[in-house]
Amino acid sequence: MAAPQAPPPPPAPGPAPAAYPARLDVEYQDRPLNRLTTFFRIFCAIPILILLATITGWNAGGYGGEQSTTVAITGTGLLFVPPLLMILFREKYPRWWFDWNVQLVRFLARIEVYLNLMDDRYPSTDEEQAVRLELDYPDVKRDLNRWLPLVKWFLAIPHYIVLFFLYIGVVFVLVFSWFAILFTGRMPRGAFDYLLGVGRWHLRVAAYAYLLITDRYPPFSLDPA
Repeated sequence: MAAPQAPPPPPAPGPAPAAYPARLDVEYQDRPLNRLTTFFRIFCAIPILILLATITGWNAGGYGGEQSTTVAITGTGLLFVPPLLMILFREKYPRWWFDWNVQLVRFLARIEVYLNLMDDRYPSTDEEQAVRLELDYPDVKRDLNRWLPLVKWFLAIPHYIVLFFLYIGVVFVLVFSWFAILFTGRMPRGAFDYLLGVGRWHLRVAAYAYLLITDRYPPFSLDPA
């Protein structure tokens, strides 16, 4: 009787998918947070919001960190139209424009983290602090379709709809977190993870539709991508 043949080896795993060109991570503050500055957070943030307004032309009249990036994109601080025109007509994305946008988005992220009660350290204008935000510089001729910037804002409409409901959740999570920090000194990890997930989702949509650094459609996910 012939010996049974061994089963064929499983196929080798394919290469892991590349990370999305826009990534955000925030270090969880596993320590007592300042209850006094948490109670007066919106008032404590006024000086840095005034500074932000001078850069972006933003009327800093509302509370809710996730709004700041969106408003800044439509203001004067973040370069959107110039890269769009350069990609469209010259197939270029000048590096210094990209670097300006990266630093501005990082600054906005630190303000959002502070407003969202995820860290009690005052937002720095240049240091990373607890925020790790990375944007990949695109090879325009290889990675980008020169015509897509004209319609990306429209193609992202499904994300706007989902984000609208996620932002409603952000309001409730912020209220819950505010009371939790006042009574316990700590932000619940689940609330932190939700706010971080919405921030990641928001950043990927901004990278696709407004920063114009990628043609990869953003995933519908709160997780890292």
